[in-house]
Amino acid sequence: MSWNPTQIPDQTGRTAIVTGPSLGGLGHHTALELARKGARVVLAGRNPAKVDATVAAIREEVPDAVLETLPLDLSDLAAVRSAGAAAERFGAVDVLVNNAGVMAPPYARTEDGLELQMATNHFGPFLLTGLLLPQLAASGAGRVVTVSSHMHRTAPRAPLGDPLAQEGHYWRWPVYGQTKLANLLFTGELQRRLDAAALPVKALAAHPGFAGTHLAANGQYGRAEGGIASILDASVKAISQSAAAGAWPSLMAATADLPGDSFCGPSGPAQMGGTPRLVGRSRLARDPDAARRLWELSEKTVGLSYP
Repeated sequence: MSWNPTQIPDQTGRTAIVTGPSLGGLGHHTALELARKGARVVLAGRNPAKVDATVAAIREEVPDAVLETLPLDLSDLAAVRSAGAAAERFGAVDVLVNNAGVMAPPYARTEDGLELQMATNHFGPFLLTGLLLPQLAASGAGRVVTVSSHMHRTAPRAPLGDPLAQEGHYWRWPVYGQTKLANLLFTGELQRRLDAAALPVKALAAHPGFAGTHLAANGQYGRAEGGIASILDASVKAISQSAAAGAWPSLMAATADLPGDSFCGPSGPAQMGGTPRLVGRSRLARDPDAARRLWELSEKTVGLSYP
């Protein structure tokens, strides 16, 4: 299957929520293309000034874009609950793109006592999806797209330990891989539970390949500009595909006629770049027992059981 954004059907009358819409990133380009096709797009991010910059950039290309904003800090469970309550004003939601994430930052614990990467990349999106599920179901054909990574294959094991405890040395890259594995385990288990509950919602996943975003520099240095951060950011962009192309798998997952639990990624060598297609995942990412255990752990951690 060869796919590109020209195949996105008309999105007029549909509402999409895209998390992590930083200017120039995957969320920005995902939101841009959905807005270009007529969707009402809600840009959900933690920094109002940065979200406003993305809104302005989208309106430069699509002057009549229908855009809304939603304050959202996925690393803070209370903030996620506030965002879920605030999102009720949007009514039925057709698409939720769980795009926001952090990549290999220094070790840190959130206000909830959770390791920062797991909090932002998994537990926050898990909670947000559960809070928005009634609105997704109300659309009659809702869709949850969670952005994973080819690096899920580097995870040594599923993240099934006590999320409030640190066991041994903190290795930032293996933990990042575990969060991306968690995204796929979440997608598979969510689809199984949606089917069992006969809810009109699909769960899908996507990964961008090697895309030229600020994620690596932000993770390593807390910024994308200045000194060595600028050098890393420029180096990544020099050898990667564009962020716009990196958003294509997410857009395919959000709009193409695909079965639940589909995983979209680039078609090029090693899935680093190229037009998107359906791709495989690691054996561990297909483990139903690990998926069930992670789901039960996540419900306990965030204090919400669904569907």
